[in-house]
Amino acid sequence: MKYNEISHFSHPQHILKFEYTEVPFKCDGCKEVGIGSRYRCSFCDFDLHMHCTVPSLSISHPFYTKCSFQFLSRPPGDTPRYCNACEKDVTGFVYHCKTCGFDLHPCCAKLPMVLDDGEVKLYLYRKVSSPCHRCGRKGRSWSYQSACKKYNLHVACVREMLVENWHELYFGGGKGSRKLQSQIPSLKNTLQTPHKRSKGKVKKCCEMAALALQFIISAVLGDPTALIAGVIGTLMSRA
Repeated sequence: MKYNEISHFSHPQHILKFEYTEVPFKCDGCKEVGIGSRYRCSFCDFDLHMHCTVPSLSISHPFYTKCSFQFLSRPPGDTPRYCNACEKDVTGFVYHCKTCGFDLHPCCAKLPMVLDDGEVKLYLYRKVSSPCHRCGRKGRSWSYQSACKKYNLHVACVREMLVENWHELYFGGGKGSRKLQSQIPSLKNTLQTPHKRSKGKVKKCCEMAALALQFIISAVLGDPTALIAGVIGTLMSRA
């Protein structure tokens, strides 16, 4: 077996090979959208996020200090379950706390606490008091927020935008990153709520934070790398 190949319990019939793609895919582990690094079986059209390929047996999370999350290949029990980070259904791989009943998608569980593009930092919060630039609501799911506390985007809203555009992203015309071009600018258009102050550091902070949306998207997709962030950022700048 080569260094870029693995065998995986979820797909024992074939070897999975490492690939890097700018085309969205559906992870067959957690059943969520992904982009960038993956392990793939081309014979069966089977894909896994990196986080789903090599999951930790158990994890802790700073938002839930009393919880111990165990990795499960499918949700426990027979009742529908949802992710406490993004509020989306859990239908595949999951980190589950048996004591508290909390669930986290693997990619949500591994979301960076700080996204830093070199100019601005976005911080992950369990709850924030300022409204989301996408939905206008304050509560709901985990959020990334700028240091000035004015720029805020729910993790759930990012997932919704991706799901809403999933069919076009995956089946739209063109190849490669061209498939993203028709939809990624629409994400930019949801982030035009300005500060009341039109000048100064606050405005600059949120202008940079809007550009840093690319990092939020790539993190939620399971591959917070500079390359994918750069691809998305380039497409956004063309809007």
